[in-house]
Amino acid sequence: MQSSQFKVPTPANEPILGYLKGSSERSAIKSALLWVESEVLEIPCIIGGKEVSTGNFYEVRMPHDHQTILARVHLAGPAEVKAAIDAALKAKKEWEGLPWYERAKIFLKAADLLATSWRPVINAATMHGQSKNVYQAEIDAACEWIDFLRFNAHFYENILREQPFSPPGVHNSSDYRPLEGFVFAITPFNFTAIAGNLPCAPALVGNTVVWKPSETQTLAAYRCMQLLMEAGLPPGVINFIPAEGAVAGGVVLPHSELAGVHFTGSTATFNHIYKTIANQVENYRTYPRIVGETGGKDFVFAHPSADIDVLRVALIRGAFEYQGQKCSAASRSYIPSSLWAKLQTPLVEEINSLKMGDVRDFRNLINAVIDERSFKKIGTYIDWARGDSSMKVLAGGESNGKTGYFVRPTL
Repeated sequence: MQSSQFKVPTPANEPILGYLKGSSERSAIKSALLWVESEVLEIPCIIGGKEVSTGNFYEVRMPHDHQTILARVHLAGPAEVKAAIDAALKAKKEWEGLPWYERAKIFLKAADLLATSWRPVINAATMHGQSKNVYQAEIDAACEWIDFLRFNAHFYENILREQPFSPPGVHNSSDYRPLEGFVFAITPFNFTAIAGNLPCAPALVGNTVVWKPSETQTLAAYRCMQLLMEAGLPPGVINFIPAEGAVAGGVVLPHSELAGVHFTGSTATFNHIYKTIANQVENYRTYPRIVGETGGKDFVFAHPSADIDVLRVALIRGAFEYQGQKCSAASRSYIPSSLWAKLQTPLVEEINSLKMGDVRDFRNLINAVIDERSFKKIGTYIDWARGDSSMKVLAGGESNGKTGYFVRPTL
């Protein structure tokens, strides 16, 4: 009998490591990068806690050195996707029956592992697999995912403790239970933290999950799955299925036990998922909860009183960190002409001076875009801008895909 009350430690944002020359974290990440390069990893599906090989592979390559193969991934087919659903449903009763704090302990343990021994492992996989420099990897794959794991448990506890008002003679109470069925998590390439959070958040509150990672983020996603298993995640709670979107969706979306979709990705894909579910909603056991974050771009609006130096830095970092491959990235700006006259020259000079290249050179702020498709698409837009008489390319615009998918920051 358990009579004590468990309290989640009050979280604080994970400190960002500096990776300065001579630091222990710099030495650790350098070693981890060499380790990632030293072998071609074979990545299986993980279904019901067991590794499943299909023999149908796709390759994960370094975007900044696309001749280098990092991993060969066993691609899940319809049979593996169905097996993952079955495993999630089989694990559901025992998992949702655990006290909430027993589930929370697993994810808090995962955060502790990520903050220590697993930090260079996840960061190195993110750097090489997604072409993120060490600072972008650190704030994403380490710090943000650690914060998700810890703050999710903290806020979950707060939700459970909050109870409705009870007038005299009445005792009102509320309780929360998981969804009836399984959750389908579909994760993006650009943030390892989001890839970790989308399956973990519903699992924390008692759901079981089928997780389809992005093909171009599979290396770091697999390391995340290994970390969760080391932290004590029971078999079947999260089932890892690298699969083509149409294959996974073709099995998952019509399934009567689909209880929720947790998605980050393109607007077109999310629209397709939403329409597919809506068009067959009478076939489900319950109404599937559909949660999605889709593509979008931000803008910078400058006031005439803006500090020129602050504005210049904001424009460059907002637009070009991680090659602009963030839904929060600035893709346009509105600058008063009185400011532009002073801003243009130093802004162009600094954009042209940004170092671009391999993630293994820590001086490079700019690395490669994620894949050949993205490289070609960006080039098409730049060519379109060059051919439009109403536009002028003031900085950048050059690209070179011979070694890696490199595109100069462009204004």
